[in-house]
Amino acid sequence: MSPVPGSDEAGAAEKGYQRAGLGGRLTPGTSPALLLVDPARAYVDPACPLYAGASAEGAAEAMRGLLSAARRAGIPVIVTRVVLRPDGSDGGVFYRKVPSLRAFVEGSPYADFIEGLAPREAELTVTKQYPSAFFGTALSAYLTSHRIDTLLIAGLTTSGCVRATALDAMQHGFVPVVAEEAVGDRDAGVHAANLFDIRHKIGEVWGMGRVTEYLSRGGN
Repeated sequence: MSPVPGSDEAGAAEKGYQRAGLGGRLTPGTSPALLLVDPARAYVDPACPLYAGASAEGAAEAMRGLLSAARRAGIPVIVTRVVLRPDGSDGGVFYRKVPSLRAFVEGSPYADFIEGLAPREAELTVTKQYPSAFFGTALSAYLTSHRIDTLLIAGLTTSGCVRATALDAMQHGFVPVVAEEAVGDRDAGVHAANLFDIRHKIGEVWGMGRVTEYLSRGGN
C-alpha cells in the first residue's frame, strides 16, 4: 500500500525523497497547451470492463471545467483517443497484455468521448494505440511547431496513459503539469502513488485552482 497523503508514513517518504535529491521544481513557461488524455466512455461506463469508478467520474467533471478554462484562455487544446483494428493487431504486445483494450476497437461505443469532452473542429485529435500520447504520433512535432513549452495534462487513467504521457512530455522537453483533480484511477492507492512519483521525478502536480489561475494570467 502507498502512504496515505498527510500521514506520518507519507511524511517520511517525502523526507526520504528530499534527501535523495528528488522533487525539484519545474517552472512552467508562457506558452501552454492543454492535453486531455483518453477521456473515453470506457472509463465512466459501469458496463465496460475498463470502468474506473467514482475517481474517473470525478476526473471527467474536473476535465470539463479545465477544458472550458483553456478555451477561454485561447490556448491550444489536444484530445487523445485510442482506436484499434478489430483484431487488435495494431495494439501489439499492449493489446495482448491488456485484453480489455478490445473496448477500443474501431466502432466500439466505449471508445467515444465522454459527454462534454469531445474536441472542437479546430482542436487537435490525436489517435493512438499505446499508453503515451507521444508514442507513434505527431504530437511532439505539433507542439514544437506551435512553440509550446508547457503541457497541462488531464485524463484517464493516472497510472497508465496519464503517467506515460507526462513522462514522455518531460523527455521531449515540455514541462508537464498534471491537474490533480482532473485525473483518476480505479484504485486510490495506485492513483496516489503515481501522482507522488510524477511530482518527484517527472513534472509538477497542481490543484485545479492553481491551474486555472495560471491560465487566467495567460500562462505567466
